[in-house]
Amino acid sequence: MSSSCCGTKKPKLNGGNYANANGHCADGNQGGRGSSGKGPMVNGHTNGYLSNGHAAAAAGGDGSQSMADSMPEMCFYCFEVLYRELNQLEEPRTPSFTNEPFPLFVTWKIGKDKRLRGCIGTFSAMRLHSGLREYAITSALKDSRFSPITRDEIQRLTVSVSILQGFEEARGYLDWTLGVHGIRIEFYNERGSKRTATYLPQVATEQGWDQTQTIDSLLRKGGYRAAITPEMRRSIKLTRYTSQECHMTYGEYRDLLERQSQYNQPGRVQC
Repeated sequence: MSSSCCGTKKPKLNGGNYANANGHCADGNQGGRGSSGKGPMVNGHTNGYLSNGHAAAAAGGDGSQSMADSMPEMCFYCFEVLYRELNQLEEPRTPSFTNEPFPLFVTWKIGKDKRLRGCIGTFSAMRLHSGLREYAITSALKDSRFSPITRDEIQRLTVSVSILQGFEEARGYLDWTLGVHGIRIEFYNERGSKRTATYLPQVATEQGWDQTQTIDSLLRKGGYRAAITPEMRRSIKLTRYTSQECHMTYGEYRDLLERQSQYNQPGRVQC
């Protein structure tokens, strides 16, 4: 089942390998964007982009890259998928990053102020190649909160990929940490219908919310319209999780494409 996650003419591309550089990444296990919520923690590679230096590897037995190293490729791949979809080109070739199954979300933001433009994902573990391909398009074109992204907008986009992990049932609605955990809540609305809603780990800190404000916002997002009482909050079933996140601007994507075209190989930034 798909879920939304957040608070509010070029030459034909070649089908080569995918660049392994220039994405800005954060590991939710280390606090995601940190307590300030203003930027990724720089904790891994010395180029300042990757911050998953201590993230758990998700490499497959076939020698695939670790999750941390391959996440910029995932962002690159999402841009490839969307660009080709909007320009009615053939699908990109199969990427080289791991194809292990994970729950995932793809988020599109636009402009210098990074306004949300679409965010959809799934809590069901999907093979990353097909999952990212599906949700790169679904989040861009089928998020019911927004009109579909157009070709005219793509140059102003930033994409974020979130790979979810470490799911734990919380002992209460406050049993999670701001900036570290994403949360998914299950509750019954005023009509007795079961509803769910989620926020990724970075949402609360980006909005400047405390835990209670986050829970209340998530209830409203999930369609709860009655007064939110302490009893209502205590009735929530909350699952917490962490994520590894990476984001990439369209400019970074194009830079890597040009480098790839020039050298006919994936672009890399050395430490």
